[in-house]
Amino acid sequence: MPNRNYLDLLFFTGFAFLACHELDAVMQSEWRLLPILSRLGDDTAYFWFVVLHIPLFALLMWWTGNSSPRTRLRAQLAVDAFLAIHLALHVALRSHPDNTFRSLLSELCIYGAGVAGILHGALLLRAGQLGEDAS
Repeated sequence: MPNRNYLDLLFFTGFAFLACHELDAVMQSEWRLLPILSRLGDDTAYFWFVVLHIPLFALLMWWTGNSSPRTRLRAQLAVDAFLAIHLALHVALRSHPDNTFRSLLSELCIYGAGVAGILHGALLLRAGQLGEDAS
């Protein structure tokens, strides 16, 4: 089992890639790919895209940094699963006409988050600590 500090670093690297992807997502008008926001005008969709990320990121940071080791690890595993699914969605939407995530930086953030999430989740599951109060 890798040292807990290395697992934390791997998790937060995936989280950092996600945060940077969301910065890039504003530049790329990602709301045009989202079912509800794509129906709105760009100014309104941009507003809601950014505003909705405030409670989302606050909740994710609170949940994945929870003082209960069991809750923290399960939250991190849920984020890992999201990062893998998020990567799959971007791959599936590659040919969408409004998808502009084609630069090296865009792909680095998307794939970096997904790969980090998959690796972290696999190592976490391999360690078998999700049911324990490991620190």
